[in-house]
Amino acid sequence: MKKILILLFLFNGFQFMIAQVKEDKVITGIIASDSTKLAGISVFNFTNKMIAVSDAQGCFSIQAKVGDILSFSGIDYKLLRKYVYKFEYESGALEVNMTFNAIELDEVIINKYANITAENLGIIPKGQIKFTPQERRLYSGSGGVQGFFNFISGERDVLKMNVEIEKKELLLKKMEYLFGNKYYTNTLKIPQELIKGFQYYCVEDPEFVESLNFKNKTMSMFLITNLATVYNKIRIEE
Repeated sequence: MKKILILLFLFNGFQFMIAQVKEDKVITGIIASDSTKLAGISVFNFTNKMIAVSDAQGCFSIQAKVGDILSFSGIDYKLLRKYVYKFEYESGALEVNMTFNAIELDEVIINKYANITAENLGIIPKGQIKFTPQERRLYSGSGGVQGFFNFISGERDVLKMNVEIEKKELLLKKMEYLFGNKYYTNTLKIPQELIKGFQYYCVEDPEFVESLNFKNKTMSMFLITNLATVYNKIRIEE
């Protein structure tokens, strides 16, 4: 009898917890760093897979509910994960403060001795695979007990997603190096406030990504012109 009462208590408690689960609703937030509003920050909801990007005022809107985990990532800022609390869900607003992250230099090349590398000096074996920071985290968390735990908990999927986000951030940095803001506004006719959104649009194109990875600026300029034409047409039609 005692066991039955315990089971009934647990069952009722579980039903109560289910009843407390809220439905997704639009939550508006502001992303800043040291009071500076951040534009172009990617927001990802791990639960419903929704994605948003902050505007020039650092504002974004995304569907979420209590208990969802949001991921915030952007160039030069540390990856941030945030739990959606009940008071934030009920108010429909949240504030996010991100930390600036200094650019990590993988290698410094002095032109006079450009042929001197860590491989030539024997510091690392020749042909060794070079991992990015997020790739190293994925690799280190894929084996042994930790790898098994990451697989069961879903953390491995998060690590894989971080690798993809990092790749896009590196591509965006290459775009910033190749094309200045005036090129977007004057040549491609992209409004100033839509430059970041257009950049994200470009790095989803496989052919353009390939031209960036192979450092083919001529091809990149040709492709980005075509992408801008399509982007502007879609923007005007909407």
